[in-house]
Amino acid sequence: MKAGIHFGIGLLAALAVMAFCAGGCGKKAEEGLQDVTYRLKWLFNTSVVGDLYADVHGIFADHGLQVTIKEGGPERDAIKELELGHAQFGVASADQVIRAASKGAPIVVIAQLFQANPLQWIYRSEKTSIHAVHDLKGKTIGVTYGGNDETIMKALLTKYEITRNDVRFFSVRYDYTPFYRGEVDLWPVYQNAEGIIIGEKLRRGGEAVRFFNPDAFGIRFVANSVITTGHLFQERPETVRKFVRALLEGWREALDPANEEKAVETMHQFDKDTPIHMIRRQVAATRSLVKPSLGTPIGDIDLEAWVQTEKIMVTQRLIPGPVSVPRLLRPYSEAVDD
Repeated sequence: MKAGIHFGIGLLAALAVMAFCAGGCGKKAEEGLQDVTYRLKWLFNTSVVGDLYADVHGIFADHGLQVTIKEGGPERDAIKELELGHAQFGVASADQVIRAASKGAPIVVIAQLFQANPLQWIYRSEKTSIHAVHDLKGKTIGVTYGGNDETIMKALLTKYEITRNDVRFFSVRYDYTPFYRGEVDLWPVYQNAEGIIIGEKLRRGGEAVRFFNPDAFGIRFVANSVITTGHLFQERPETVRKFVRALLEGWREALDPANEEKAVETMHQFDKDTPIHMIRRQVAATRSLVKPSLGTPIGDIDLEAWVQTEKIMVTQRLIPGPVSVPRLLRPYSEAVDD
């Protein structure tokens, strides 16, 4: 059993992972492995299936690393932990990276996990018909004030010259009741996670659902990316190379349809509350967001989307001015070149 599993998931889950790995998850013993800490953006769910796969199946160990993967959450800031030296690698969305860079944080991006943003809006397709952005007029739209869903929706409305008087914003909390009751027409969800769960619940009640994806209408706002510090990138390039190689190998294997059941079983070790059949659908949805086409390399950094994200943030005055995003991006190809 590798020590990379974060015991914050609870004793039972940790014991389950120990049993799962008993047959030997990696080829290398723990001795001689380099310790690094990897802080995620959010809790363990299917959006991190590749990260967990790389750990559980010994891919990190095969590359000489013993990685402690720690859950994220609202009270855990990966960027701050990197700055303090509490973690060597982390996950953050582009708006978090750009906002931190505007304040002088020495953060660089080494891989972009999601090519399409999983943050979308779920709606009842029989009640709400949306074929174009202007169909949003007159609708009640859920947004998390201060969240990137508010930023994305405001950018979309501005792009299509829809005023705030044309729509009604509803303040979103963790309680989905207003959406279930039909008080809100569109509700923000991560399409590959709770979007699957909410959609299933509504379908069981005889209601059809669809997802409104701003990316399809020209708003390309970058989601989860892998970060480290500029200092680590420069001073410990071999560590960065090992980590990127192992991480992306884990994602490639986890999202390979041939390994689907293995990936689903791995994910279920950490997410006991979600039924296997739901995790299977979540993994499939995640695959389409991380690798939307056969020719898309996993981890590819979309410069154009990053530039647009920065422009949106400047326009909405979320940062005082441009931070020159190209200087923040260190594509994984740079990190893995010998």
